[in-house]
Amino acid sequence: MRILTVGAGAVGGFFGARLANAGQDVSFLVRPGRAKALEARGLRVTGQGEQLHLAPRLVTADAVGGPYDLVLLSVKATALTTALADIEPAVGPDTAVVPLLNGVAHLDALVAHLGAGAVLGGVAKVVTTLNEDGDILRMAPPAVILTGELDARPSARVDSIRTVLAEAGIDSPATEDIVAAMWHKWVFISTLVALTCLMRGTVGEVNAVAGGPDLAAALIAETTAVAEAAGHPVTGAELAFTTSTVTAPGSPLTPSLYRDLVAGAPTEADHVLTDLTLRARALGVATPLLDLADLQLRVHEQRLSAARA
Repeated sequence: MRILTVGAGAVGGFFGARLANAGQDVSFLVRPGRAKALEARGLRVTGQGEQLHLAPRLVTADAVGGPYDLVLLSVKATALTTALADIEPAVGPDTAVVPLLNGVAHLDALVAHLGAGAVLGGVAKVVTTLNEDGDILRMAPPAVILTGELDARPSARVDSIRTVLAEAGIDSPATEDIVAAMWHKWVFISTLVALTCLMRGTVGEVNAVAGGPDLAAALIAETTAVAEAAGHPVTGAELAFTTSTVTAPGSPLTPSLYRDLVAGAPTEADHVLTDLTLRARALGVATPLLDLADLQLRVHEQRLSAARA
């Protein structure tokens, strides 16, 4: 399968490396700076028993090539608009685009830009980061990509993609409703983002003080209420996973959005929190804690915007 991975960061780089190592025809669409680093050092993945060192095939926006069979879109929401323009030459009549972004706001943008027939739903479950050398560090066992048609119908192309992923050691179980799965991931990440950003600490630090676990529980109640009102109630197993993760004693966990915030960088707040609170208002669901977290992040973004001006 001819695959284009858009981005070679912690998520796209990890999954692309797995696919390339399994013998798939993988290209990475990267910015010139990342291309230079990868040309010099190669694409390296370590941690959790992983030891990959590849010489990746790199393409840039001025020479994407195409069409591809599969496009894995793994950029942050802040880079979505640019990425949509960059991948136009990569998408042909038989191309499947699987976005691995948080939230669901990107779906409308993808469909509007590429056409409904090209776009699948996607969920990535992986815990990776880039170290100071630009290598990918895998920090926990999950390596999962869920995908499916947006209208939930079975399709041969989804089956083919899942087979290719599985052959590369990437779990890709069947999902009856990929949009619901995206919502459930959104519940988890928005809870984690709101908790850590409001309290400016890791999961363990927040839960080590009186009131910390109560705040986590209150945020879970808000995010799950929005999902239920939207028609995507969270299952018991998913609720248990979210609860155990955001209340784990001593956990060093923080989301990448939190790390961007404390580094003074732009964040994905629009897609992770702002969109969720706007949907909550439209559905008549009160989310005072999420609103507060969203307001704090919008102040951060406004400060960055003013500094750039």
